[in-house]
Amino acid sequence: MTVSPRGRAAAVVAFAASLGLALGACGPTSGGSSSSSSSVGTTAAGPHTVPDAALGTIVENGKGFTLYRFDLDTAKPSASHCTGQCAIQWPATPAVSASNVTGIDHKLLGTVTGTDGHQQLTLDGWPLYTYAQDGKPGDTHGQGVGGTWWAVTPSGAKAMTGSASPGGNGY
Repeated sequence: MTVSPRGRAAAVVAFAASLGLALGACGPTSGGSSSSSSSVGTTAAGPHTVPDAALGTIVENGKGFTLYRFDLDTAKPSASHCTGQCAIQWPATPAVSASNVTGIDHKLLGTVTGTDGHQQLTLDGWPLYTYAQDGKPGDTHGQGVGGTWWAVTPSGAKAMTGSASPGGNGY
C-alpha cells in the first residue's frame, strides 16, 4: 500500500498529538483536593463544545480531542481513580484558564490536585480525560469503553446515546 506524503504527514501529526497527550498527563491523579474557580490553571487553549451526530453536544479539549469522564471517579468530592495503566490509556486533562473555555458554564469548571501535584480539569466535579486510542480530533472511540467511560456533555453529564463496549475494566 502506498501512502501519500499528505497522508503520511497527517499520520505523523496525529501520532505526535496523541503522544503529547499521553506524555503530558500520565502521572497519578488520585487523591488530592478540589477547587472551583474562574481561573483554573494554565493559559493553554481550553475545552469547547461541539455537536456529535451520535452523542449530541459533547466537550473537546483545545486540540479537538473528545473529553471523557470515568464512572469510578467521584464528583463530590472530586477524585480521580485512574492510575497506572489506566492513566496511560486515559491521560488526565490538564487544567486551563476558564477564559479559554467556550460553550461551558464557567461555574461548572474546577480542578483536582493529583498526588503528583498536577492540576486536572473537572467539569461539575468530574475529572476529565482524553483517550489514547482516539487517533485524531473528533474521534469518540472511548465512548462506553468497559461500560465505565463516557464522552462528557457541557453540563458534566455522560453522553449516553452511544453503545457501550462489552466487558473489560476500561483500559
